Amino acid sequence: MNTNNNFYTVIYTTIVVVVVAAVLAFVSQSLKERQEANEKADTISQMLTAAQFGSKASFQKIGNSATIAKYLEEISEAYTVNVAGEKVAELPLDKVYSPKELKAQNRLIKNGGDAQIPVFVFKNGTTVLPIYGAGLWGPIWGYIAFGTDNSIIGAYFDHESETAGLGSRIKDDPEFQAQFKAQQPAFGESEIFAIVKGGAPKDASGADIVDNKIDAITGATMTSKGLDEAINAWLGAYSAHMKAQPNTVEE
Repeated sequence: MNTNNNFYTVIYTTIVVVVVAAVLAFVSQSLKERQEANEKADTISQMLTAAQFGSKASFQKIGNSATIAKYLEEISEAYTVNVAGEKVAELPLDKVYSPKELKAQNRLIKNGGDAQIPVFVFKNGTTVLPIYGAGLWGPIWGYIAFGTDNSIIGAYFDHESETAGLGSRIKDDPEFQAQFKAQQPAFGESEIFAIVKGGAPKDASGADIVDNKIDAITGATMTSKGLDEAINAWLGAYSAHMKAQPNTVEE
């Protein structure tokens, strides 16, 4: 066969492309189950961190299986609600929402659609709610944990591509996330929560006048704004439910 003609080149290239595509498809399918398990365990570790059952680093250390087992040990119920605060459906206790699933619900929240958003309630009365939005360069998401009085007991946020050392601090800076503790979102109000430069205004003694404002990240205006908008949009969607159904601790 003449290996220098165009026909040979086309056939050879086609065969190579088909073989490479087949190999990549096989590898992708082979790794899919492991990737899904990693994503699920990572999501659960973020929820548990927000709920103060441990730190993200501690869950990474014990591994996927132990992290999921801890979650199943602590979770009491999971269900979805609509923006009217009505319970829509019970969820299996091992069901969590990936960022991709949160993105779909975020679109419905923003467009006034029939959003069905998840609520996760733990045996100690802690309720964890997810949030999702847009940062400077890509998606941002996270989990906010509430005590039985609807005050925040912890939060954990993540991102896809925020600027290292600036917007990435929503994930990397424990001091930023610590600001959320003991805050009391104003469910049902036009401004439920605020991330603003300087944080909450102070009284003469230096104490915060309000407890639903925290200090924005210096040098990360757009990421702070995006997180602020995401929190207000999602907590707004949860407002009716959170106001009408206070948590109770299992006996």
